[in-house]
Amino acid sequence: MRLLPLIFALLFVSPPLQGADGDLPLPRFVSLGADEVNLRTGPGLRYPVAWVFVREAMPVEIVAEFEQWRRVRDFEGAEGWVHKAMLSGKRTVLVLGDGRALHARPDPSSRALAHAEARVQGRLHDCRGAWCEVTLHSYRGWMRRAFLWGVYPEE
Repeated sequence: MRLLPLIFALLFVSPPLQGADGDLPLPRFVSLGADEVNLRTGPGLRYPVAWVFVREAMPVEIVAEFEQWRRVRDFEGAEGWVHKAMLSGKRTVLVLGDGRALHARPDPSSRALAHAEARVQGRLHDCRGAWCEVTLHSYRGWMRRAFLWGVYPEE
């Protein structure tokens, strides 16, 4: 009989692994929908702001959901809660490492269109095998998936 209150508490206090957004899978990548997004210590306005993201369209990974709140992780591993209205389904990526080549085709021997520095943010279009098609500033081309944060190895 003592287990019943514990089970009840776990069911209604623990954030679910899938939420009301059409039962989208977790984890998943999204991007910030504003240039100032509060990262809170818990899922609600009563929780203090631990950090403020100030980079619109930066990719973040949703790792948990609770009602209208999403627990997100950034590329450095910082985690916290944001309201879902502050997120966008637009897929973006960050370049990992300096001097990463953006190629004309998904082939390392193809012409390099540009070289990107670490943390350059871009738009994700498509991935095929080890390569992803991205737009970095005004350049659209292909970059190795391993050089990007914001895309999973299997997608």
